[in-house]
Amino acid sequence: MSNNNAVLARNTKNAPQNPLASQTVAFSHYNNFSAQLPIDPVTGQLVAGGINKQAEQCFENIKAIAKSIDHVMNDIVRITIFVKHSKDVDAVDEVYTSFFTSYQPSRTVVVVEDLPLGALVQIEALVSNGEGTIPHAPQAGDLIKLTNNTSNAPTSSLSTQTVSFSHYNNLSAQLPIDPKTGRVVAGCIKKQTGQCLKNIKAILESIDVPLDDIVKITIFLKDLSKMDAVNKVYTTFFPDSAIARTVAYVPARTVVAVKDLPMGAAVQIEAVVSHGDGTPPQAIEDRHGLIIEANNTELAPKCPFSTQTVAFSHYNNISAQLPIDSKTNEMVTGGIKEQTGQCLENIKAIIESVEHVMTDVVKVNIFVKNIEDMDAVDEVYARFFPDGVPARRVVGVSELPKGALVQIDAIVGNAEGTPPIV
Repeated sequence: MSNNNAVLARNTKNAPQNPLASQTVAFSHYNNFSAQLPIDPVTGQLVAGGINKQAEQCFENIKAIAKSIDHVMNDIVRITIFVKHSKDVDAVDEVYTSFFTSYQPSRTVVVVEDLPLGALVQIEALVSNGEGTIPHAPQAGDLIKLTNNTSNAPTSSLSTQTVSFSHYNNLSAQLPIDPKTGRVVAGCIKKQTGQCLKNIKAILESIDVPLDDIVKITIFLKDLSKMDAVNKVYTTFFPDSAIARTVAYVPARTVVAVKDLPMGAAVQIEAVVSHGDGTPPQAIEDRHGLIIEANNTELAPKCPFSTQTVAFSHYNNISAQLPIDSKTNEMVTGGIKEQTGQCLENIKAIIESVEHVMTDVVKVNIFVKNIEDMDAVDEVYARFFPDGVPARRVVGVSELPKGALVQIDAIVGNAEGTPPIV
């Protein structure tokens, strides 16, 4: 990694600390926060009380981390909320509105099987980094967020459809809601998947961005047995343009099994999108001045529905890795330790294939079938990240593709950016 644009990991005593993860890792114009549990930083224990108290503590932890790096809550670009029980979403929303009174970030809400420490809620934030991480050219105040909503996609008083900052658009996760009726569309999983993707496409069209500018897709699905049907619809949207079809471009992708979704939906889809012209008032760049770079290596498992890593500007977005041996294309033998090691070896191979190293990782997302396995996962994880630098998210899920016990994805710094070399 270039010394002129280095991964910057930071921690404050005013929020819970974890030896395996940094509270926030900044690179370029984003701070990637670790998902916050409702832990009191003074006691190191879950706060007493129900869902309201737990949600409030999560947000207080996020606020403390943001304050420690001279940022504020309105600098948050995206919020992701994981709850254990559907009935608790309304209570979380009540707390949420007390922290975001005038501005709403893009947002994702899912109900998951389990969370670390038996917590009822876990909340994660992606925060702008106005000054960047280049020590010789601070840019504080030079970049502003751009927010946008269109009536051609579902609107919500609790979130903005898309929030752009620097060279990325962060879209709120889209449910299969018909924007004309405000209701989940009737019909099978194919119709619901199609509606989610139509909503994403409508949001992108409203800001003059094509569907093939998506760099990362996350699919939250209630029933993994429906994935083949989801994929059939997915392939009618990706690739979208003639150029993308020529090179067979598909975004990086993660598929997550969830216990429930808002409004009883069967599927929800989240997108991260390139933003070629950046955010004013910086000089407007030619939309093609920055290009998407997609890469696959034979040293990691390949998938026809995703690209292993998609780089844009100063980030590499890596598809979720299952514990599959690329030589055999089969799951590795053994238990959770062997599977965790294989996931991380796959990530390492992908990172090295684009001339980066594991110390360039800024964020790791771990999806584990049995939350009780996390001690074993952490034992292996520490071998790959001995300094505990990446920010981290851990979520317990009911099921993983191919019956895996663990799945891991990552976001990696891209020091050289992706502009054409002059």
